[in-house]
Amino acid sequence: MNECYLTLDLGTGSSRAALVSVEGELLGMKSFANSYRRDEHYEDAQYFLPAEWRTELLRCCRELCAQAPSARVTAVTSAGARQSIVLLDRTGNAFYGLPNIDNRGRAYMDRVGGRDEIYRLSGRWATEDFDAAKLMGFREVYPEQYARIDKITSISEWMAQIFTGRVVIEPSQACETQLYDIGERKWSDALCARYGLDRCILPELCPCGMAVGPILPEFREMLHAAETAVFVIGGADTQIALRQVGMQVGDIAVVSGTTSPVVTRMEEKFYDPRQRVWTDADLGGGTYQIEMNPGVTGLNYQRAKELLCPDLSYGELESAYAAKTSFTCTASFSSLLFDRQRSLRRGGFFLPSPLDGALDRTDLLWAVVGDIACSIYEQFSNLCTLTGNRSPWLLGCGGGLQSPALRQMLADLSGREVRLRPGFEQATVLGLAAVCAEALGAPGAEPGRAEDVVCRPGDGGLIRRYYPVWLENRNRANQVSETQIKH
Repeated sequence: MNECYLTLDLGTGSSRAALVSVEGELLGMKSFANSYRRDEHYEDAQYFLPAEWRTELLRCCRELCAQAPSARVTAVTSAGARQSIVLLDRTGNAFYGLPNIDNRGRAYMDRVGGRDEIYRLSGRWATEDFDAAKLMGFREVYPEQYARIDKITSISEWMAQIFTGRVVIEPSQACETQLYDIGERKWSDALCARYGLDRCILPELCPCGMAVGPILPEFREMLHAAETAVFVIGGADTQIALRQVGMQVGDIAVVSGTTSPVVTRMEEKFYDPRQRVWTDADLGGGTYQIEMNPGVTGLNYQRAKELLCPDLSYGELESAYAAKTSFTCTASFSSLLFDRQRSLRRGGFFLPSPLDGALDRTDLLWAVVGDIACSIYEQFSNLCTLTGNRSPWLLGCGGGLQSPALRQMLADLSGREVRLRPGFEQATVLGLAAVCAEALGAPGAEPGRAEDVVCRPGDGGLIRRYYPVWLENRNRANQVSETQIKH
């Protein structure tokens, strides 16, 4: 039998299960599209039924393990999208799910006072994005359902509850509730009071890498698992992905996916009185992750490709990008001016009038890639300025960085090497495998099996000419002055 780990990654659009050998080789993967429902009692509320997700996830696990009969699972672990929780009743039944795309708390945010204190304690702005606001909105409309709650937990640690029966939460996910004091590294009575929430519904804190218990017998048989198989706590998907990168204190990195958080790691808690960054708990809660984020990025490119170039492969598009020596338009689809705490409500393609006769659809797609690169670079530049980061390279992972054009644009704009470790496309899965290996004292992936992908700055003429034009067009579309941006 070949020993392996079963990793579970619950995202926003889809979720997946993967088998990874103890040597770090991806053996197989199964996924499903996440289903959501709208709640018409709110202006903008979505929820999911945990029972539906559980059924789909276990189906993926069962089929995956059936296809690899020689694989013996020694550990199960999970990562999950941030700002997403499930509500559990006293029987341990997960009866309601509040995802990161749910904004039911928005209508009640004017009731929340002490916003400076909230930011100081939680490291985050007081907004409807976080779980505290979602719970507040849920309580206002469904007081009887709220009263059913015995515990909440993140979607990643919900997997621990399914496979072991224990209800815990990892600090990297606890901080996303906005009820966790990142400095004291514990739940905060003061933050609970600000949102009018019951402290008793918050679960036990449990650090990444801890084996919280043996896999229940019913699942051991289904997974072909060893009798000693355990569930190892993972954490928030961004932090887990950066585990694969090998990020150290002082490094700066980008996780390029649906969104593209740009982060640096610090030993001490970072506080910005002007509230221009988020300070996250890192895995285990012992160090801190300082974050800025341009909002939606990779999803824009995926949708633009499907709309404009469904017949062209990504490789064909990259060849077209590499041949370009000028640009005929700019694009703006990223969704957030992070340091201004402001959403970008308007976007689109900005074209010359009359239309350039040389314009083709690959110019539009190149402009979208340029928009992603410029949006990431803007956050990178701001984060370096705020934190004083001087790392000579930018680490990266995530599916978006499969694009050589994007990697080169980031290197040219930043003037730093962009470094990707082997397996960067599946950083969350491999990060989880690394967590399991460390927890079980296994050797993990063999070093030196493949070389890092390194992209060095070139002359960067095209993307550097693009950047100021892109910035002007985006700001005009959203009526943001240069004075406001610099402020």
